[in-house]
Amino acid sequence: MSLLEIRDYLAQARMASLATLCSYFKCEAELLRQMLEHWVRKGKVRKFNREMACGGKCTQCGSCATEIYEWMAV
Repeated sequence: MSLLEIRDYLAQARMASLATLCSYFKCEAELLRQMLEHWVRKGKVRKFNREMACGGKCTQCGSCATEIYEWMAV
């Protein structure tokens, strides 16, 4: 997995959760967060956290499911 592969995946998908990206690239969340931060700093990716679908606060979904990355079109 490289920064360019992450860029290409997000550019095509437009938006993906950290859990989806971890599954696709078969890597740990923390490693992927660090790599995604490169694109966030460059202004190419926007990170945000969505609300849990159930509206609860049990955190059973985990942060990987609610941490979303969006490719910013130029």
